[in-house]
Amino acid sequence: MSPVTEPSSPPVARGVPRGQGLGSRAAAVLVFGSSAAVLVVEIVALRLLAPYLGLTLETSTMVIGIALTAIALGSWLGGRVADRVDPRRLPGPSLGVSGAVVALTPAMLRSTAEWAPAALLPIASLTILVPGALLSAVTPIVTKLRLTSLAETGTVVGRLSGVGTAGAIFGTVLTGFVLVSRLPVSGILIGLGTLLVAGSALVEWRARGWSGAPALALVVVAGGLATTVAPGGCDAETRYHCARVVADPDRDSGRTLVLDGLRHSYVDIEDPAFLEFAYVRAIASVVDAAFPGGGPLAAHHLGGGGLTFPRYLAATRPGTRSVVSEIDGGVVRIDRDQLGLRSEAGVDVRVEDGRLGLRRLDTGSRDLVVGDAFGGVSVPWHLTTVEAMTDVRRVLDEDGLYVANLIDHGDLAFARAEAATLGEVFEHVALLGEPADIGLDPAAAPEGGNLVVLASDRPVDLRAAQEGLDARRTGWKVAAGDDLASWIGDTRLLTDDHAPVDQLLRPYGPRNGR
Repeated sequence: MSPVTEPSSPPVARGVPRGQGLGSRAAAVLVFGSSAAVLVVEIVALRLLAPYLGLTLETSTMVIGIALTAIALGSWLGGRVADRVDPRRLPGPSLGVSGAVVALTPAMLRSTAEWAPAALLPIASLTILVPGALLSAVTPIVTKLRLTSLAETGTVVGRLSGVGTAGAIFGTVLTGFVLVSRLPVSGILIGLGTLLVAGSALVEWRARGWSGAPALALVVVAGGLATTVAPGGCDAETRYHCARVVADPDRDSGRTLVLDGLRHSYVDIEDPAFLEFAYVRAIASVVDAAFPGGGPLAAHHLGGGGLTFPRYLAATRPGTRSVVSEIDGGVVRIDRDQLGLRSEAGVDVRVEDGRLGLRRLDTGSRDLVVGDAFGGVSVPWHLTTVEAMTDVRRVLDEDGLYVANLIDHGDLAFARAEAATLGEVFEHVALLGEPADIGLDPAAAPEGGNLVVLASDRPVDLRAAQEGLDARRTGWKVAAGDDLASWIGDTRLLTDDHAPVDQLLRPYGPRNGR
């Protein structure tokens, strides 16, 4: 007879003794929660940095790149450490330390930005990289704890990978649609830090008891207290901006709306005809020259901010009907609650994207379209293209006027591209700005800042516009015809297929220049 061989048991994974792994439900909760937390930190970091770096494509790319680096680094190191150290000792400290760093992040970033701006980028990178790596290490650690049999490797790895992805999706949606609209950024991070430290304490208590949780809890409390005294706070955190309203010490009824550290609008609550910023005075000069006589207009405004110009039109041209597309409902609330907007002012504000708002307007229904939409210092790219300007032209009547505020610095590549784009769509284009910026003073180097561009299918009285600029003491000039063509050069048009607005911009001038 042949010897009888007993069936062998499946090989056991080395590192965690059979029966001493982590329960399936607990493993799923850890992986889901840590993956969600990484995405919460990433999205909120964008909002924390926007007042200091601008809400640009470069800022978003940098934050996403750092977050992905943290995920890759944490996954790699977490797996290596779990193979060399008892993995049961690792999840608690990973959650706890990341929670402490997350809670300290608002105070650290805002204080660094105000007191040591040169160190902002490395500090910001660390506040994303450290918690992101520690939280991402949880998945390979938990996977090692669940791998009690090599026969189940594919099932365990696949299940936890799916749970982690679901957690990341949940964190993204929760932050973007719920948390940011209801809680201040500092509150989100301090709350998340508290949850992570509490989770750390629970994991350690169930595993082996741990005395480190109270110390980390004190760090979280310290982070919360530091946030209350850190500079750079907001009166309101909207879905898109850190918003403040600053009173003018020289004018009792004057208010400045500051969004992400930039002065976006100046409003005189008692006298809406008072215009503080030079670019608004320039827009008023163009409109008055294009529509002499002070009659009412049908206007559409891409971007609202403090609604300075819609109020000006209502005050100086009674009967004017202004429709405003403002994407940020929080800014609209500030207009009503703090900047004196009244429902009877003849201004209809719609919380919507500007380009989608254009599509809803009837053909030939507007005398005037005003472009003044910004994300930081950048005009949203989809409001700059040939296709967008074609839609602007559609909604204007045959004598209609488009006038827009632009910001650019350096070689003014974006402003040149936008002027060229308008020239592709409209018969007549002109540019207003400081003489050095628009090529009318070759002896002076351009500094950049605000520029105003106008476009129409009928000639606009540019002499009257210049008289208006002079009367309002802007110091600006008008460039048109050959002067403008020479200034534009062979600049490439902006289209929906190619509009690198953030790359063309040079947003490094004064951050209060609007």
